[in-house]
Amino acid sequence: MTDYPHLLAPLDLGHVTLRNRVLMGSMHTGLEETGDWGRVAEFYAARARGGVGLMVTGGMAPNREGGVFPGAAGLYSAEDIANHRQVTDRVHHAGGRIAMQILHAGRYAYGPDCVAPSAVKSPISPFPPKELDETGIEKQIADIATAAARAREAGYDGVEVMGSEGYFLNQFLVRHTNKREDRWGGAYENRMRLPLEVMRRVRGAVGDDFIVIYRLSMIDLVPEGSSWDEVVTLARAMETAGASILNTGIGWHEARIPTIATSVPRRAFTWVTQKLMGEVGIPVITSNRINTPEVAEAVLAEGCADMVSMARPFLADPDFVAKAEAGRARAIAPCIACNQACLDHTFSGKVSSCLVNPRACHETKLVYSSVKEPKRVAVVGAGPAGLSAALVAAERGHQVALFEAAGRIGGQLNMARQIPGKEEFHGLVDWYEGQVAEVGIDLKLNTRADAAALSGFDEVILATGVVPRDPGIPGQEGPNVASYVEILTGAKAAGDRVAIVGAGGIGFDVAEYLVEDGHGVTEDLDAWLREWGVADPGAARGGLAPDGPKPAPAERKVTLCQRKEGRPGKGLGKTTGWIHRASLRMKGVEMVGGLNYERIDAEGLHVSFGEGHERPTVIAADTIVLCAGQEPYRPLKDELEAAGRRVHVIGGADVAAELDAKRAVDQGARLAASL
Repeated sequence: MTDYPHLLAPLDLGHVTLRNRVLMGSMHTGLEETGDWGRVAEFYAARARGGVGLMVTGGMAPNREGGVFPGAAGLYSAEDIANHRQVTDRVHHAGGRIAMQILHAGRYAYGPDCVAPSAVKSPISPFPPKELDETGIEKQIADIATAAARAREAGYDGVEVMGSEGYFLNQFLVRHTNKREDRWGGAYENRMRLPLEVMRRVRGAVGDDFIVIYRLSMIDLVPEGSSWDEVVTLARAMETAGASILNTGIGWHEARIPTIATSVPRRAFTWVTQKLMGEVGIPVITSNRINTPEVAEAVLAEGCADMVSMARPFLADPDFVAKAEAGRARAIAPCIACNQACLDHTFSGKVSSCLVNPRACHETKLVYSSVKEPKRVAVVGAGPAGLSAALVAAERGHQVALFEAAGRIGGQLNMARQIPGKEEFHGLVDWYEGQVAEVGIDLKLNTRADAAALSGFDEVILATGVVPRDPGIPGQEGPNVASYVEILTGAKAAGDRVAIVGAGGIGFDVAEYLVEDGHGVTEDLDAWLREWGVADPGAARGGLAPDGPKPAPAERKVTLCQRKEGRPGKGLGKTTGWIHRASLRMKGVEMVGGLNYERIDAEGLHVSFGEGHERPTVIAADTIVLCAGQEPYRPLKDELEAAGRRVHVIGGADVAAELDAKRAVDQGARLAASL
């Protein structure tokens, strides 16, 4: 008997049966571009061993002009086919199945040779596309079909034709990007001609006994997006043209509505996929922010889809399905949808990984080998760096004691979890607690380690974190001043008017906390949809509410201040920073840069501008919150080194840079892997 009967049920596609209803959705990891195909193969093989029913690769370009960037991976030659064969052979040996995504970027291609239905430049690329003529359109269709045939030759079990998220095929479907008046534009039957012809040609190229998934944009979230009638019309036509499965795409990359970040409610868009159920006779997959087996099971049990797509959860834990099957769901490392090591890396040209699991995409580089001679290892500090080091060291066979001065593990994560939109951090701390117990770490809570307590250990790791930096503002000792720690722990309450000193990640988090009074909309889907202006695509074209976003009023008047010139929040995450800025703007938060902090008094925060301290003014505030950065906290380091002890310093205790959990976890894991 299983807790997930729908999730773990097989899915019969006619010529092949998938072992369960779990799809590992497509992610561009950058692995293929490294040219290390053994590394690529091991990434997918690890997920195949973990029990996923079907995987889809990152997008492979059908031709040079369709690549997401110059040099993007594809299947252009016999050598490419041989490289991909290494991947499919390894996956099949591990008992898995894998499909290759064919992705033509169209006007999203980050290069001067990009092509599109019309010469309409994308807001996320500096390169205007060339409008295709008939010959050019035929070339794109033929190249996509050829890529599908090559995928079969390379041993793939299927292909996914990328038709959503605003990429090439999606661009033909909507008037927003298709301004043509020939047989490829105008009426919808003309605008959907190219995607349909692609599907017919792909099916013809691969035969009947091959999986062909079409990734259909079910809600565009852009002006002049598809109507629901158009979505259904295309879905039915795709079934007739030869699609085996329809997968769900949500929103274009240029949409100003978040779709996969941690502040998006779990399963936020499964209701859109559910609208398509019964309209077609082939299986339908739903996606976006499904990150636990419980959520996935509920989605399927409620009839929202025939299958669920989860992508980043398989970065966090390649054994997601196997653990669910074994009744060990609490041991699944949780995807917190932070984007920090996956999408932020992708859009920065780096190989992806995972904040929670630094081995993701580094399976052949970061190896946790068992030790022959276990050591006694002391880890001081149970924040993300210390937890990571302790778990990896214990997993390898070392005897680990974990010292924590507080009454609970988590460190700075316990403040992050208080921020509206970061509710997923609760599950991360819970998972760490379970893992510490499972691997047998000797956890010593409410214990401030000293040199004497650490005397019997072979290795000492200091992960004692950070303390707030003192900004040195005259008057900061006053009763109307609080540190971010005091605010987020509830030690001090904020008044109705707040000035925040510091506009880095912590400053933005504190602003979010204060305008929401600690209670956001991430766990209230209806409120979240209203706040961002998302409507039923059956009532509003593209799913954009006609009256726009309707956020609840802010609980406080907040001003976010920074010393640096320029736009506050510029250093936030590459793929999530815009969400934080937009969210605070909707709440009326004022953001001011280029300030000198002159003094604090009962009136508020006195400031001036520029090197000449010009335009002195006061930001009226009942409370001033100091978020002026952090400094490493490592008082034990000198004491231990003076006694001749070797000490490893990691995380914030090593380098205080905002609250960088990604770097802390990675550093802890790599140190422990080397002991």
